[in-house]
Amino acid sequence: MIFEGLADKLQGAFDKLKGKGKLSEKDVKTALREVKLALLEADVNFKVVKKFVKKIEARAVGHEVLTSLTPAQQVIKIVNEELTELMGGTQSKITFASNPPTIIMMAGLQGAGKTTTVGKLAKLLKSQGKNPLLVAADIYRPAAIKQLQVLGQQVEQPVFTMGDKQDPVDIAKAAISHAESNGNDVVIIDTAGRLHIDEALMDELKNVKKAVKPHEILLVVDSMTGQDAVNVAKNFDQALGVDGVVLTKLDGDARGGAALSISSVTGKPIKFGGFGEKLEDLREFHPDRMASRILGMGDVLTLIEKAEAQFDEKKARELEEKLRKQEFSFEDFLDQMKQVRNMGPLEEIMGMIPGVGKQLKGIKVDEKELDKIEAIINSMTVEERRNPELIKGSRRRRIAKGSGTTVQDVNRLLKQFQQTRKMMKQMGEMSKGLGSGKMKGKFKLPFM
Repeated sequence: MIFEGLADKLQGAFDKLKGKGKLSEKDVKTALREVKLALLEADVNFKVVKKFVKKIEARAVGHEVLTSLTPAQQVIKIVNEELTELMGGTQSKITFASNPPTIIMMAGLQGAGKTTTVGKLAKLLKSQGKNPLLVAADIYRPAAIKQLQVLGQQVEQPVFTMGDKQDPVDIAKAAISHAESNGNDVVIIDTAGRLHIDEALMDELKNVKKAVKPHEILLVVDSMTGQDAVNVAKNFDQALGVDGVVLTKLDGDARGGAALSISSVTGKPIKFGGFGEKLEDLREFHPDRMASRILGMGDVLTLIEKAEAQFDEKKARELEEKLRKQEFSFEDFLDQMKQVRNMGPLEEIMGMIPGVGKQLKGIKVDEKELDKIEAIINSMTVEERRNPELIKGSRRRRIAKGSGTTVQDVNRLLKQFQQTRKMMKQMGEMSKGLGSGKMKGKFKLPFM
């Protein structure tokens, strides 16, 4: 889970407050000491922590909090608001040019995931109706150009290259002319990285900036490097001037030091976060949603957005009708399961549901079990999927053999399926009983 270590410690500190009917100033200060330690252990910048805790204390020991009916909830609300503010306050979006193309220059050190992020950003912008051109201006790293070309093929967007013998400034200028001639409304320039910040690197980036005047300079940093990421961002901004930060590898960052420090130290917003290795795993960064997840409140808005991106409204209505008539088949079951899995790792999905992430603490969601279910259903004939009642002894043995599972596995799935179908029918009948169409269009529960 994202920021798992930090989240556990913060939630533990507030759980102690929840057990008290009334709070004293001493209770709040004790909890804030734990918050301070948790943030320092998470590699959050010391000055940021000191300022953060001081702001919370000033608000949390006020009369209206300590004398309220739910003082613990008031304190958590304050921490949630201050965490949101710490990470930038509000979502910061790309500024698109009124006269295209919008030029986005990507910068960063080697190993931060810059080139991969270019591909991910292109996919994200394409999904928003843009037509990006990817520009291979990293002429030093072996296979950097080839890597970008492969990413371009995967997102089905053009890649502009002049090989590795041309000057990056000339490549960038030629790419913009190419975009203007070919209707590309966004140009994403993949510049060269280095193993560390040096004068030659910065001079080259400054020259590219001066030549093409980018609308956005996005700095890509590895969130798992903690305070190193913050220092890199600070140095890049002082030398080059950046408009926003892309934090990669957030899905593997159990601490959260970079995300919680970088905006406060540099004054630059986190615009995107990398939450996985797939091309669709780059997301716009929402400080308020991230704060809610850290405090165990879930992230319902992101969950809804992911569901809307995967679930077909027409199919959902058809499924609703099938559920009510108890015509829900293994084909529907498989289709729903695939759509849920396309939303991302189940562990992450469950963590977005308020209260659920904490309940699942220590429970590993085994994706292999879902692979097994998929294999069993795929080993059925079309007739068997539509009419599970046909699956008796010999058929069960054949399905088990074809899916590389056991008869017991097949029996278990059939039993679970029947129970699910029965439950869905009952829920459908309950919704009809409400009358006046209150549930119409709302009964869209996917298989989980």
